[in-house]
Amino acid sequence: MDVLVCVKRVPDSSSQILLTEDAQAVDGRHVGFTVSPHEECAVELAARLADATGGTATVLTLGPAEAVEQLRNALALGCGAAVHVEADTSRFGPADVAREIAAVVREHEGAGSPYDLVLLGNDAADSGDFQVGIRLAYALGRPVVNGAKVVELADGVATAHVDGPAGAETWSAPLPAVVTVLEGGVEPRYPTIKGRMAARKVQIEQRRPAYEPGGSRRTRLLLPPPEPSTVQVLGKGAEAAPAVVDLFEKLGVR
Repeated sequence: MDVLVCVKRVPDSSSQILLTEDAQAVDGRHVGFTVSPHEECAVELAARLADATGGTATVLTLGPAEAVEQLRNALALGCGAAVHVEADTSRFGPADVAREIAAVVREHEGAGSPYDLVLLGNDAADSGDFQVGIRLAYALGRPVVNGAKVVELADGVATAHVDGPAGAETWSAPLPAVVTVLEGGVEPRYPTIKGRMAARKVQIEQRRPAYEPGGSRRTRLLLPPPEPSTVQVLGKGAEAAPAVVDLFEKLGVR
């Protein structure tokens, strides 16, 4: 089975999050760039599924020239091929991104290299869009499962395990299908030196956008207010020991 996994270059959210002046995007000028934890798990699942079925995992991104860094990282983690649609992501909304991915899938399918499964992160880490996976499935006429923690492939069917509102759920979809991945189901691997060296040698397929983007039509992004925090001083030195014991008992720590 051949799997396509889609990732997005986003500012590292481990530091303080700032918005651009127009409040349309996260300002990444003073932080590093990465992919979301959802997409890290999607890359891991893609590599595992391709290995288990004797197929190939291909990683795709739509983004600036610098997004090649994220593609190389995915290649070092087990993907065997990469596609880069070079574009200014600020001009592309979720519908535009889904249409570009669909164009790649259709072109590869026409060339005799179809994808049995397309994996995406559950949502965009920078803008919070939950749309691309569903829009892509609609554009391709494929079934879609959202928020999967684990995905299995067998007998032409994708089985996705999801944490539903009432507990664990299992969904099955005939292939080819689209699945969005939620972090926590698999543990992403760390790249090895051998993997990084091999990733440098992979020829990345470079593409230009197939369509003129319509834009996100986003009004603005809002940062949630910081969560209030309080600190209670239990004491100093040995005099704090009884208070610490009382606190542990209150928390049920034994």
